[in-house]
Amino acid sequence: MNVSWDGKCDIELDADMMPALGVEHVKLFGRLSILLGPLTNVIPLIGAAQIAFVNPPILKLDFTGAANVADFSIVDDTVRGILLGVINSMFTLPNRFLVKLDANADYFKTYLYPLGVLRVTVEKATDFAQEAKGGAKKLFSKLTRASPDCYVKVDVGAEPTWKTATKNNTTNPAWNETHDFVVSDLDQCIKLDMQDEDVGGDDEVGLAVTTVREALLAGGRQELSLTKNDQPVDGKISILTEFHYFEPSATSFSASEHKSDGKLCGLATILIAGAYGIKGQRETLKPSVKVTYGKESFQTAIKADAPGTDINNPAFDQNFRIPITSEMAGSGQAFRFALLDGEKEVGAVEVPWADIAGAPEMTLGKRFEIGGGTFINGSVKLAGVKLSSVEGATLPSR
Repeated sequence: MNVSWDGKCDIELDADMMPALGVEHVKLFGRLSILLGPLTNVIPLIGAAQIAFVNPPILKLDFTGAANVADFSIVDDTVRGILLGVINSMFTLPNRFLVKLDANADYFKTYLYPLGVLRVTVEKATDFAQEAKGGAKKLFSKLTRASPDCYVKVDVGAEPTWKTATKNNTTNPAWNETHDFVVSDLDQCIKLDMQDEDVGGDDEVGLAVTTVREALLAGGRQELSLTKNDQPVDGKISILTEFHYFEPSATSFSASEHKSDGKLCGLATILIAGAYGIKGQRETLKPSVKVTYGKESFQTAIKADAPGTDINNPAFDQNFRIPITSEMAGSGQAFRFALLDGEKEVGAVEVPWADIAGAPEMTLGKRFEIGGGTFINGSVKLAGVKLSSVEGATLPSR
């Protein structure tokens, strides 16, 4: 569903050494995905709702006070960046906001796994200006900044931004660089932001946008037009995309086509539903679960005693993902699950890579005993990748 929210507010920031400023109007636009499931036999017959923006939403702010100088761009960009960072970390795919409608809903049946990996190759950009010819003209262009030093920032949903190398003093840069992104929905946008690198601050050359679905329907190769400030400008970016869907197979972990920098050979998904049998006084317990794999480390929210909370058997309902490279797969490191009480480790268990790879559907869980009758209710799922056509890129069954 499309969301268009137009709200009035009264927010004022007042601090020393700076004039007062405020926000009086907030507008938010985006496409929202709402997942309802699993089905239960208890009213309201739905175990949980998961809410997420398919792509980062558009946020517009109207300022008051010192910032209302044509909505001072530095303040606008800074504040919007902070707010969108919070929204994307909670509500933009691959992140989903979970609302349990049935407290006993099974988190393992609620979670929806990602679809696969999108391999994006930024090939080149052309026709966005006239390139200088000859050594003297090229030097003059460099001195006058007529020929830019271009790089491209690529975003897919709320996945980490990837940036190409900078190609100096050319209006026809060729990169041919590749990076992989984990995809959760075929309507996620692929945003390519071409910038001119400069000491005083980088300048936007143009923006190109497509979607995963459009890229697949185009056969993977596209030449995208550029826009700037929502207006068409000269220039095009050429990209090549491949979609690799996830499968319960370890074949890709050692395949040569996945060994280059920026490429993934699979994904590890860790689900932490809760913990059981934690010893201690309700008033002082602060349990959480920490998961470690190699250099990667994740920790659930820390729970505290509150009405309606069983602090000795807390629910966490959180997930963590680890993109797997061929180097990581070859190391065969174990996954470590540790139960913490505040900063103190209560107990831990290591889950060998080989045990997960050899389990049915390459999924191991759901109860990990850490000693003393205490368990962590979690799972680890490994998935390899396999090249797919658009016909194979459909939503997985639950």
